[in-house]
Amino acid sequence: MQNRYYKKSARTAIKNLRDLKSKKEAADFLPKVVSMIDKLAKRGNIHRNKAANLKSGLMKFVNGLS
Repeated sequence: MQNRYYKKSARTAIKNLRDLKSKKEAADFLPKVVSMIDKLAKRGNIHRNKAANLKSGLMKFVNGLS
């Protein structure tokens, strides 16, 4: 149950980050989301390569905002 909670929370946070339009807001929220992804990978809930791909995609998204 705990694993499901943390995984769902991270998915929701990723979705909320992708919905942001302001670069400043997204840049402030990004470290929290990256931390959640790292914790999931450390616990083994997601594969470390998937975590790296997610983080890379989110960073590209935030850097691409204007």
